[in-house]
Amino acid sequence: MSVSKAFDKQAVWFITGCSTGFGRELASAIIARGGRAVVAARDPASVKDLVEGAGERAIAVKLDVTRADEVAAAVQAARDAFGRIDVLLNNAGFGYLAAVEEGDDEDIRAVFEANFFGAAAMIRAVLPGMRERRTGHVVNITSVGGLVGNPGSGYYAASKFALEGLGEALARETEGLGIKVTNVEPGPFRTDWAGRSLKQARQAIDDYDAIAGRRRASIAEKSGKQAGDPARAAEVIIEAVHAEKPPMHLVLGGAALELTRGKLASLTADLDTWRDRSAWTDNPIG
Repeated sequence: MSVSKAFDKQAVWFITGCSTGFGRELASAIIARGGRAVVAARDPASVKDLVEGAGERAIAVKLDVTRADEVAAAVQAARDAFGRIDVLLNNAGFGYLAAVEEGDDEDIRAVFEANFFGAAAMIRAVLPGMRERRTGHVVNITSVGGLVGNPGSGYYAASKFALEGLGEALARETEGLGIKVTNVEPGPFRTDWAGRSLKQARQAIDDYDAIAGRRRASIAEKSGKQAGDPARAAEVIIEAVHAEKPPMHLVLGGAALELTRGKLASLTADLDTWRDRSAWTDNPIG
C-alpha cells in the first residue's frame, strides 16, 4: 500500500453532488479535519449545515453540472473565495435502471449529461488553473459499473465506462504537468443511489423480467441495507488523494472487488484463448 502523507489543510477541494451520499460524506470529513472545501449542490440550502461553523474554510455553491453557466459561476466562486482549486471531486450524477431495449431516449441522454458530460465540463473548467500551477488532482466517482456491465443497468454502465476512459486518457495527458487522476469505483453503498435519485425504465418488457427485472427488484429491496459505508469510503478516498503514489483506480467494497476480479479473469481467459488468432490479424495475406 502507498504511504499517505499528512492531511493537507490548505488544499482546496471542489466537490460536486454534496446533498447526499459520497459527496456529503467527503465534504463533512474534509471540513471536520480543518480542510477547505467548495461544497456544491443543485440546491445550496441542502448543504448549508455542512458549511455552517467552518468560517471562511468552506462555501456552498449552486451547481447543476449539466448547465454551463452554473459550472462557470461555481468555479469562479471557488477562485474568488480561495484563489485556486487543488482537488476536483466529480461526484454528481444518478443511477438509471433499464434493459437496453427498454431504454428511453430522453432518460438515456439525461444520464449521460449528468454522469459524463457534466464531469467532463467540470474537468475542462478547472484544468487551466491546475496546468498553470503544475499541480492538482482530479477524482472521478465512477462505479464498479464503469468496469463491469450488469443486466438492467447498461446505460448507466455506459455513462460510467465513458468517464473511466476519459479519466485514463486525462491521466496520461497530464502526468507530466503535475496533475494526478483517480477513478473511484464503488460497489453497493448505503447512499441515495438506489433510493430517491434512482430513475428506472418507464415501461418494462416482460421478456427481460427474469434478468433485468429481477435485478431491479433486488436493488430496490437492498436499498439502505448495502454493506458499503459511505463514511468509510470518504476516509479511503481522502487517504488515496494524500498517498505518495495515488492510485489510477480505486475499487471500493467487497462486492466491487469480487466483480472486478471476475471481469479481469474473464478478459484474461478470452485473451489467452484467442491470442494466436488476434496476433494473426496483424499481417495481410499475400
